[in-house]
Amino acid sequence: MQNLEEFRKEVKEWLNDNCPQSMRAGADPSIPVDEVWGGRKAEYKNPESKLWLDRMGAKGWTMPTVSKEYGGGGLRAEEVSILNQEMFAIGAKGPLLSFGIWMLAPVLLEYGTEEQKKEHLPKIIKGEIRWCQGYSEPGSGSDLASLATKAEDNGDHFIVNGQKVWTSYADKADWIFALVRTGPKEPKHDGISFLLIDMETLGVSTKPITLISGKSPFCETFFDDVKVPKENLIGQQNAGWAIAKALLQHERAFLSSFGLASSMGSGRDLVSIAKKHIGEESGKISNGFYRSQITAHKIKEHAFGLTLKRAKDEGWKS
Repeated sequence: MQNLEEFRKEVKEWLNDNCPQSMRAGADPSIPVDEVWGGRKAEYKNPESKLWLDRMGAKGWTMPTVSKEYGGGGLRAEEVSILNQEMFAIGAKGPLLSFGIWMLAPVLLEYGTEEQKKEHLPKIIKGEIRWCQGYSEPGSGSDLASLATKAEDNGDHFIVNGQKVWTSYADKADWIFALVRTGPKEPKHDGISFLLIDMETLGVSTKPITLISGKSPFCETFFDDVKVPKENLIGQQNAGWAIAKALLQHERAFLSSFGLASSMGSGRDLVSIAKKHIGEESGKISNGFYRSQITAHKIKEHAFGLTLKRAKDEGWKS
């Protein structure tokens, strides 16, 4: 087992050699900032965003605790803590935003077959496939178990018909993980299955939901006689409700730790930006008011990050 101090040294050296300058605190504010979701349709305003994703994905460090067998980093919790600390130290930007990482991957690890893990996890970790979530429907939001999208058993495949709503970024996603009704005669919680569907399959379509602002991440998603192979079923048929609940738990865990990811560094240093636009005197922000406000903000940001880190560490130990 590798010594933790040796591992820390290796991480420092690797980040120094591989994290592009525009992905670190203090980056030139004129360089475009990307929200990196990956996937087949991804476009990058800053090429170094893709470079950073590729390098971190190749190391498996977008999901560092996942086994190397599935494309992850294979790190212990203590090593992940060190990786987070060293990324925080240089203000490294998170390489990837991903529903695949936050929600689907943990479900695959728990319920997926070996073939499903080896097929999907490496692509999630490298950001090659962008996922969206197909849970809510027009008539089943708060009462999710009443969903009506049905998947009829047709031998070696299902035929899916129905509609999902509020599917975030469905128009940009490559695949969707969806709850479908495969047991119409069973009690509503018992007739649900968890299915993976390629968004390029014939019969899948999306329609953006425009909010009052004129923009929205949400879409309606329609399935019209969509043919889905049986190997895309996760877990047992009609036993998807347990998987759905597990995924929602992982989603809540992600939301609770999202601030830690953001505090790891946005790739933009507020102090450098202020010096550029407000002015600089003797190495300091020239305006005293803004200097004190930014200092207070940085202290709170750091304290918040440490609090979330402690909560996460305690979770690992429990």
